[in-house]
Amino acid sequence: MKGNLEAAALWIIASAVFDFCDGLAARMLKVSSAIGKELDSLSDVVSFGVAPGMIVYAWLVRCTEGISPLHLNALYEFLPFVALLVPALSAVRLARFNIDENQATSFLGLPTPANAMFLGFIPLAAENIIFLNNFWVVWILTILFSLLLVSRIWMLSLKFKDFKWNGMNIARYALIATGLILLPIFKWGAFPLIIMAYILISLIYHALIKLQII
Repeated sequence: MKGNLEAAALWIIASAVFDFCDGLAARMLKVSSAIGKELDSLSDVVSFGVAPGMIVYAWLVRCTEGISPLHLNALYEFLPFVALLVPALSAVRLARFNIDENQATSFLGLPTPANAMFLGFIPLAAENIIFLNNFWVVWILTILFSLLLVSRIWMLSLKFKDFKWNGMNIARYALIATGLILLPIFKWGAFPLIIMAYILISLIYHALIKLQII
């Protein structure tokens, strides 16, 4: 909230790393538990819901600089509610995941870490992608991606069971290759583009399955 949005975004990456490590540690130490699962989701609401919500709120306020003063008061009144969609629907998404046994190998709806990396890194991506400096574009993207959290759209899981070149692994490798190309070019600002690639690859792969092409 003090304006250091780059550091805030990088802490989301740190949260994602620890989110992976705590589950791995629990399995290795054989201390997995139902309460641990719930506490993990509670932490995720903060890391991948509250944090990106605050970042996108701060960025939207900054993007109002070019808007007419006549409209600013009205914008400031509803702006907090737009940002509130991020943690609120992230909580719904995580709760749904905890009780849905059909999401072991894939996801229904955009995963909360993916949404956090998209919204949280918009300020960094805006240095190279000019339209991300536009208030209305960011406002629409915030609402759209928040709704994707609770959608029933099939999304790719990045959990490898093996590393063979077949099936879902091909889509995973395509996403990894995309990330390796975009990161050196856009650096930290690449994450919104990588998440968009993740959604596109997921939709293409699922469509190919539906059409029985693969």
